[in-house]
Parts: sequence; C-alpha cells; structure tokens
Amino acid sequence: MKAFKLFIIGILLFGATATEAQVSINVNIGTPPAWGPVGYDDVAYYFLPDIQIYFDIRKAEYIYFGNGRWIRSRRLPSYCSNYDLYRGYKVPLTDYRGNTPYVYYNTHKVKYYKGYKGKPQKARGHYKEEHRDEERQDNRRDDHHDRGHGKNHDKGNHGRGRD
Repeated sequence: MKAFKLFIIGILLFGATATEAQVSINVNIGTPPAWGPVGYDDVAYYFLPDIQIYFDIRKAEYIYFGNGRWIRSRRLPSYCSNYDLYRGYKVPLTDYRGNTPYVYYNTHKVKYYKGYKGKPQKARGHYKEEHRDEERQDNRRDDHHDRGHGKNHDKGNHGRGRD
C-alpha cells in the first residue's frame, strides 16, 4: 500500500512538472522583441517604414521582397545591415490577423512611407550599444537558408512587388 501511495504521488508530481514546463514554453512564443514598441502586445506584425519590411512577432521573422518573391528570414537582409531597430519607427499592424501582411504592401508603403513617424514610441527593452553591434554581426552573416532557398519563404508573389 505504501508503494502504491508513493507511485500515485510520483505521477502527480511528474504531471505537475510537465504541465508547468508546457505553460512556460507557450508563454514565450510570440513575445515581442525588446526593440518593439510598448503597448502593442496583441499585434502579430510590425511594418518598418524606413526599410519597407514586415516583422512577424509570432515567428520572430522579417518579411521582405527579394528575388521576385516575399522572403521570411530570422535576419534582416544585407542591405539593411546598418539599420537600427531600436531607433527606427515601427508601425504595429493593429488591423491585420492573417499570415501574409504583404498583400497590403502597396497600401502600407504609401501610408507609411520611408521616414514616416507616427506618435512617439518607447522600446520595450533598453537600448544598448552592444545590441546594435550584435544585430550588425547577425545581419552580416546572411545565412544561405534565409536568402530564399528553403522552406522559410512564401513562394507566391501575390502580384505585389516593390516599385
């Protein structure tokens, strides 16, 4: 009987531990980046007007047009290697919930032109010079798989390219 009670207690403890780990993992998925603006925890995408690129918060991927198609990448493209995410303006797309925000690119690029500044923003995290250096190094490493060769990009152009 004593062994049976220990067995039941062991199962309950194991179940509680597994449940706790699952909750921990789910909480971290889709967390906005430190450079993201405060007050927009419920949005799925940012549009970065200065470089005309989207950021998918849930997947932590940039979405940009290149080589005739929309590409998803964990890094900014090499032509944005000097872009400062902490200081650049971010447009939280509060009215879009799908998986392809770029279908509205022609509207976004006009409404949120290069140099666009809306209301003042405060970044979620603290800006540190080492963040900028780390981002530059990451962006220079342009991984071959992130350049549109593989599973991480949308093969459809949807008829909306950069002008």
